[in-house]
Amino acid sequence: MSQRLYPSRPIVGVGGVIVDGERLVLIKRKYEPLANRWSIPGGTLEVGESLEDGVARELFEETGLVVRVGPVIEVFDRILRDEDGRVKYHFVLVDYLCLPVGGTLQAGDDVSEAEWARFDGLAPYALTDKASSVIARARQLPLDW
Repeated sequence: MSQRLYPSRPIVGVGGVIVDGERLVLIKRKYEPLANRWSIPGGTLEVGESLEDGVARELFEETGLVVRVGPVIEVFDRILRDEDGRVKYHFVLVDYLCLPVGGTLQAGDDVSEAEWARFDGLAPYALTDKASSVIARARQLPLDW
């Protein structure tokens, strides 16, 4: 985790909106950034790993679900600064639309909770504005891939 804090260069992260009908998977993060907040599952890309393989691995590690990786929903950066204005975290994030094809939902390594949430019942999760916008964009994408 320490290499993520005050990085010398941006870190590539991958995430996935796992959709099953009118619901999606949300996880509660154990560690910073966004510790104890509900979010879209995902993590960092490993050296030599493709984006698609990375998102499939991260989603399995965090949720126990095997997914089919679909189209990119959005690419964006998350830059968080400390009280002195120094860059504390800098991620370039690539979020994908994913469908579950196996496994059993359970909280994994960096996650304290994982659950299915209905698209029409997201308010109690207090998602960040960015997570909410990624989820909204995911709902606009076709699932016939």
